[in-house]
Amino acid sequence: MTDSSEETTVTPAFDLYDQIDLTDPRELRSLLYAHNMRPNKAFGQNFLIDRSALTKIVDAAEIISTDEVLEVGSGTGVLTRELAAQAKRVVAVELERDMLTLLEKTTRKFPNVELMARNLLYLNPLEVFGTRPYKLVANLPYYITAPTFRHFLEHENAPQLLVTMVQLEVAQRIVAGPGDLSLLGVSIQFYGQPQIIARVPAQSFFPAPKVDSAILRIDVKPQVPLTPDERTRFFKVVQAGFSERRKQLHNSLTHGLHYKNEEVRSWMNTAGIDTSRRAETLSIEEWLQLWQVVDTATRKSPTE
Repeated sequence: MTDSSEETTVTPAFDLYDQIDLTDPRELRSLLYAHNMRPNKAFGQNFLIDRSALTKIVDAAEIISTDEVLEVGSGTGVLTRELAAQAKRVVAVELERDMLTLLEKTTRKFPNVELMARNLLYLNPLEVFGTRPYKLVANLPYYITAPTFRHFLEHENAPQLLVTMVQLEVAQRIVAGPGDLSLLGVSIQFYGQPQIIARVPAQSFFPAPKVDSAILRIDVKPQVPLTPDERTRFFKVVQAGFSERRKQLHNSLTHGLHYKNEEVRSWMNTAGIDTSRRAETLSIEEWLQLWQVVDTATRKSPTE
């Protein structure tokens, strides 16, 4: 016969979620199965199951106790929990409804985690952080990498630091120097200094993607060159330059900007740039020099 005076200890349900190792493939599969879920290809869901890579992401972000962190595409919360253990505040953004429900359970023990159901491309950092500094840390779906960088780097309250998991080939394009520079590389390096922290093999994810990934860190410049209107005009010139990459730059600019070739050659000479060069060979500084000449000339005279 049981003594009714004895107290029965019941472990709260959320403690069980707290004990789940989200980097263990078996435990992760069981968790998803229990919630009748599976990775959603439409949302680019490939869950990180590599503890070493997870540690490298957090270390690269250099999180301190006063930091506010934005994590976009939080998924199961494997990275969210690591960030919350070190940061003052973590705003975790997740669009997929079922995943958001699971995320609430796996992060419930952290009072400094705020969940937000939002398309990250419609998120306004001023509404979340005001004008306070913040860091962006994420395991980005491949299909939304470039739009995400553009959305946040161009914002008036851009993050002071970004640490993201991206496709390896994309990371290599972003950090490439003159000679292999792409439009994406110019778009990122204009705003900050990117570096590859580590290569992450496909087997580090569940399910495994078809390609390897890389941890990319971008240190954002405290002062971004040019005003917003000037930046719009600057990238119009850069986009024109990369519009026909197999051609010499003077031809690409002629067709992309709709000016006479003689004028374009004159602008390049004034900027000190050989007319036989191609877009991928110019540095950020040379693009700025060329833009200043082009912008001055085109704002004084009508388009031919």
